[in-house]
Amino acid sequence: MSAVMPASAQTRFDASPDLSERDLAFEKADFERVRRLIYQRAGISLGDGKQAMVYSRVSRRLRHTGHASFVSYLQWLEQASGPSADAEWQEFINCLTTNLTSFFREDHHFSALVDDLRSRASGSVRIWCSAASTGEEPYSIAMTVTESLGANHGTKIIASDIDTSVLAKASLGVYPQDSRGLSPERLRQHFMRGKGAQAGFIRVKPDLARMIEFRVQNLMDARWSLGEQFDIVFCRNVMIYFDAATQLKVLEKIHATMKPQGLLYVGHSENFTEARHIFRLRGKTIYERV
Repeated sequence: MSAVMPASAQTRFDASPDLSERDLAFEKADFERVRRLIYQRAGISLGDGKQAMVYSRVSRRLRHTGHASFVSYLQWLEQASGPSADAEWQEFINCLTTNLTSFFREDHHFSALVDDLRSRASGSVRIWCSAASTGEEPYSIAMTVTESLGANHGTKIIASDIDTSVLAKASLGVYPQDSRGLSPERLRQHFMRGKGAQAGFIRVKPDLARMIEFRVQNLMDARWSLGEQFDIVFCRNVMIYFDAATQLKVLEKIHATMKPQGLLYVGHSENFTEARHIFRLRGKTIYERV
């Protein structure tokens, strides 16, 4: 979720086996405890229908850590301290977020981004992709910048996510050659083709990769250390997993990171009418900072 998640991304949840297949006791109280913890840590509101997903994902952490029950694992998670506990909290968050993304997803945003970048071409541009997932979105932004302003424009992109596992993949910049959303021209311009054992894979060229700084960022953190204000923020398909109060809280914090007249790109199903005092609609799922 990055925002999050998330994610940013886009953070999404997938289908899981029926609970009748479980081999560990999983009571309603365990589910409610998981819901409370992930809400406190990541702002994610899990619906009542997510029991099977929670059991499937979190039971893997029980087995990995050697706990025989959800009660034991969750009690340890809440009470333990130190580096091992911090690491397991991160794994707990990781296991409850799945990232659905692709290159140039919701491509109308990238057409609009071209116009916005060209209007700002006279100065440096700072962009935050707040749900980077496995990297397709920030690399799509970087490709759009290069194609619009040139390879040496100096635009800086911060790409963050709450999930450390997807950020590790994103920083590698390696993808299947048939990844959705990439034209043959963009494959030639922005990627290197793998050979031998890497045949069938592509890797982002170094000049594109240098435009992006990947970092872990939980949108629920009290403080964000993101540096100078941004001209453009992508926060797509993240807010749909927050309740209304959390959405407004995050939007207010995003607002503070942006320059006046900065643009916020959001997901196709996200609508922020309750935040009209800080953002006004500028285009199709694009908001301008008031």
